[in-house]
Amino acid sequence: LPFPCPVAMAGRAVALPLELVDKCIGSRVWILMKGDREIVGVLKGFDEFVNCVLEDCIEIEDTPTGRRETPRSSMLLNGTNITVMVP
Repeated sequence: LPFPCPVAMAGRAVALPLELVDKCIGSRVWILMKGDREIVGVLKGFDEFVNCVLEDCIEIEDTPTGRRETPRSSMLLNGTNITVMVP
């Protein structure tokens, strides 16, 4: 391998990104999307592309007239548009 495996580095266990996301299932997360959108909701599931299913959501958009918050019962987010996920 051209790069050392993170799991084997210095004999320490390293949490992989998908393992960290998996620990967030069932808890409230704050997700920043590309553009001017943020989503806050309960993470119900995800796949290997980090496409996420959220329930009990609020979609927050910055508009020229101010912030707009739109409640949503559920959302499916495309993982390629997610920039940050905060538990």
